[in-house]
Amino acid sequence: MQLNALSAISPIDGRYRNITAPLAAYFSEYALIKYRVFVEIEYFIALCEHPLPQLKDFDKSLSEKLRDIYKNFSEADAESVKQIEKITNHDVKAVEYFIKQKFDEIGGLDQYKEFIHFGLTSQDINNTAIPYSFKVALQDVYYPAITELVDTLKSYATEWENIPMLAHTHGQPASPTRLGKEIQVFVERIEKQLVQLQQVPYSAKFGGATGNFNAHNIAYPAIDWKAFGNHFVNDVLGLSRSQYTTQIEHYDNFAAQCDALKRINNILIDLDRDVWTYISMNYFKQKIKAGEVGSSAMPHKVNPIDFENSEGNLGIANALFEHLAAKLPISRLQRDLTDSTVLRNIGVPVAHTLIAIKSTIKGLGKLLLNEAAINAHLEANWAVVAEAIQTILRREAYPNPYEALKELTRTNSQVNAGTIAAFVKTLNVSDEIKEEIKGISPLNYTGI
Repeated sequence: MQLNALSAISPIDGRYRNITAPLAAYFSEYALIKYRVFVEIEYFIALCEHPLPQLKDFDKSLSEKLRDIYKNFSEADAESVKQIEKITNHDVKAVEYFIKQKFDEIGGLDQYKEFIHFGLTSQDINNTAIPYSFKVALQDVYYPAITELVDTLKSYATEWENIPMLAHTHGQPASPTRLGKEIQVFVERIEKQLVQLQQVPYSAKFGGATGNFNAHNIAYPAIDWKAFGNHFVNDVLGLSRSQYTTQIEHYDNFAAQCDALKRINNILIDLDRDVWTYISMNYFKQKIKAGEVGSSAMPHKVNPIDFENSEGNLGIANALFEHLAAKLPISRLQRDLTDSTVLRNIGVPVAHTLIAIKSTIKGLGKLLLNEAAINAHLEANWAVVAEAIQTILRREAYPNPYEALKELTRTNSQVNAGTIAAFVKTLNVSDEIKEEIKGISPLNYTGI
């Protein structure tokens, strides 16, 4: 069976391909090969610019022609690398041989070819190519998506700024709030966590077989290879070179990024569940699209499927982020191979996260505010102004105000405007204070 949207095992590449397609440029096998080529080429150019004695005669004007190898990298090129890999049985060595072939095509570079991948081990390439692609993917795809979601929430927070709403603590009616403020809670939470995510460096390993520049130093002991490595990784690639490593990056900062992404996803799950609950309480209706069906059996239903879809995908994403964060920083001695297959999956939780963000945005776009239901719920819960009344009475040194309001409201009988008004009449306070209390209602007792 030919691989397509219907035959793909993962819904990332099947059902949701239209959403996740932009991530293929950063996390696919093609992308991994391309970014390996990118690092190898930039490393060779950096050696020429240093320069090594054997590279001092390299024509610097050819640098852009070398960069064209990765800038114009095609699927056919990736397939060529895979064909070489069938012989080498080694993916990074296949990239080296591919670049040597490209040098041959350019011509006149035969004497320089052995400085491709000079002194390096595979992980010097993988542990720079992967954090680089991860960084660019977040910049190009994730941050625009999460920013769109935050902007949508900000718009609603402003639009609903003055909409009073009954709050619920422990699932029970509580002191009223404002709908816009409750939306703003999520804006603040997401933005604060995004700041923390952005502060984590994109760490990379670059230092030879066991991180000590052994091969580099034995060939050119007079060169400060640590300074070279720092310049190449930090300045050329725009990453952050870990100074002391084994054969591989220790992934501690990558684990921190996974944890940060997971925290943001947890906030989105919280948002999805809250909006889902408001819909179930009829605080929101949903826009109806012609031709859509909410249930195969119940024609009346308009289900909050976007928030449910988002929650499900966020759960999968978080399970994978948690595994990545827990597994990758652990490697036997100077390295084992368990990180290799795990790293190939870093795009999967990002993809599920992207699906979730888009679903939440879609769901938010369907919301229709139902003020009548919100106000009716407030009107049906006059007991929530008890806090306000007893607080004013405390201010006035009224004896046992909390207990008086508790006796009035902690009951299975209905408390309404009339109940409260009758109670106020019995209070031994001035008419001015009584009028102040009478002015309180569930609709206006919403704080600041």
